[in-house]
Amino acid sequence: MQRLHLSRFPSTPLRASLLTAFLAVSLLVSCRSPQVTSADITISITADGATRSLTVPAGSTVTQALQSAGITVGTSDRLEPPPYTVLGDGNSITLIRVKEVFETEEKIIPFERQVIRNESLPEGETRLVQAGVNGKEELTYRRVLEDNVEISKSVVKSVIHQEAVPEIMMVGAQSSFAPLPIPGKLAYLAGGNAWLIDTSTANRTALVTTGDLDGRIFNLAPNGRYLIFTRKSTKPADKEINTLWAVRAEPGSKPFSTGIVNVVHFADWIPGTNSIAFSTVEPRATAPGWQANNDLNRYSITTGEKRKILDASSGGVYGWWGMTFAFSPEGRLAYARPDGIGLVDLDGKYLKPLLDITPLNTHSDWAWLPSLAWGADGKTLYFISHAPPPSLVSEEDSPFFDISATSFENNATVQIAQQTGMFAYPSVSSLQSSSRERQYQVAYLQAIFPSQSETSRYRLVVMDRDGSNRRTLFPASDAPGLEPQTPAWAPDPIEGQSGDFIAIVYQGNLWLVDSGNGEAYQVTGDGLVTNIDWE
Repeated sequence: MQRLHLSRFPSTPLRASLLTAFLAVSLLVSCRSPQVTSADITISITADGATRSLTVPAGSTVTQALQSAGITVGTSDRLEPPPYTVLGDGNSITLIRVKEVFETEEKIIPFERQVIRNESLPEGETRLVQAGVNGKEELTYRRVLEDNVEISKSVVKSVIHQEAVPEIMMVGAQSSFAPLPIPGKLAYLAGGNAWLIDTSTANRTALVTTGDLDGRIFNLAPNGRYLIFTRKSTKPADKEINTLWAVRAEPGSKPFSTGIVNVVHFADWIPGTNSIAFSTVEPRATAPGWQANNDLNRYSITTGEKRKILDASSGGVYGWWGMTFAFSPEGRLAYARPDGIGLVDLDGKYLKPLLDITPLNTHSDWAWLPSLAWGADGKTLYFISHAPPPSLVSEEDSPFFDISATSFENNATVQIAQQTGMFAYPSVSSLQSSSRERQYQVAYLQAIFPSQSETSRYRLVVMDRDGSNRRTLFPASDAPGLEPQTPAWAPDPIEGQSGDFIAIVYQGNLWLVDSGNGEAYQVTGDGLVTNIDWE
């Protein structure tokens, strides 16, 4: 019988199964990640003034290497390369120690030297008005050190413990102008300082010498005892515009702050009192630099008491600009705003409109306010009215302005002078006691170019209270005109003079003009005068 022998190799189906399994295992092995070897690398570390070598496992980061070296890294320290960097053989690490140090230092603030020209002193003569005193300031510095080497130093805090006081030296600049006797007290603002003339133009006293009066408010009390004025604020203009101060109108008096800030349009004395009324604004970074509150408040110079007269309001058309006020000799209060005039009921604390005025469209970031002036007897209110245009121009764009007057005896409003200009600023003299009737005169500015009165120069004109007997006084027709301003009448006449004096500013100097014959007398010659008041 023939024996059957099995082959050494599996049959074909079995061989295929084994091959498939072998390939699968090979594929799985090939897909596995390569294993990191356990080899070490050598690096160097530079820190704290020394450099050393260190062996660390391959794949270590900067942070891990420093931990292995037992080196602590501070929160402000700097690493090169960054802490997350994976190191390679031969790499180096640099640790830079960063330290902040705060130091304080007292610094001397040198005082400034100011020179004031004084026409009451002979030419060349000097006089020390105020001794200078250095100030003290404490500065806190932040110093940054890298490996104990300073790389930056900056001021992080400044505290002024003592303000510097400027040295003020008065230098004689006496002019050749003949001295003139004057009634009452005449105050003027020149070069940011307040001056007082008393009884004669030769008698001049510096009342305030800080050099920072801004001229927005500059008013003598009716009795001549005090002067109120505004000073530029030391704070940013969008935080605080100015501050309101007062000083006795006597030589050697020290100014004092009222604590009132941001007074732009109005602050004046309440007749028969030692109190003032004032309105305020809120500073803004955008033009015109404020938003008017259209309020009215009262402040006592002697007691410091403050009371509200009118609450803040929108102020009508162009109310963002603000409003102004005027007291009659008896204490009646009128108001003016871009769209009308009226009276203030001081007891009821509200406005009583009298007359609507067409507001002027300036096409700019300012608004026009009608100026006001009470008659010397308190029975008539003079104001600037916006006249209608002669053509098809819109009423708000009309370039013409008149002086009108409202009589409270017969409740009538009449036109007194036509086409005077928007800055006519009527001003009324004292009562003339020599006449049988209670007469007075009205001074105002007449625009040389009435249709362009915003930019025109002006001339000083005087008329009777009803608009009659009108005459131009100053300057001469062939001379440059006046800048817009309110003329200031002398409080009383001078014996032997044909009329009363009117004080004006012309080309930066104080002039006195006789309202009777038009004779003009120059008082100052330094060209620095900007404001005047006479009581």
